[in-house]
Amino acid sequence: MVLTEQQRQANAKRQAAYKAKRSTGGDNGDRQLNQYVTTATKLTLTRLAKHHKVTERAMLERLILDAGEVVQQGLTDDELENFLSITR
Repeated sequence: MVLTEQQRQANAKRQAAYKAKRSTGGDNGDRQLNQYVTTATKLTLTRLAKHHKVTERAMLERLILDAGEVVQQGLTDDELENFLSITR
């Protein structure tokens, strides 16, 4: 199927609107994360997620947020303020 220019523009607008909503939805929005990791890392993430019966996304979020909490507990007030100042 070949799309006309008008159809392509309509699709692009719809995708842009979807992405704009994602960044402000939920508790504090969603951000896209695209990274290459080693095969061992990906397999471990898959295994952990299956073990805990959660999605890989949920597992990755849990691991990152838990690590952030551990780091924050060991910071001074000034270090914590600096840590939390990173917003993008």
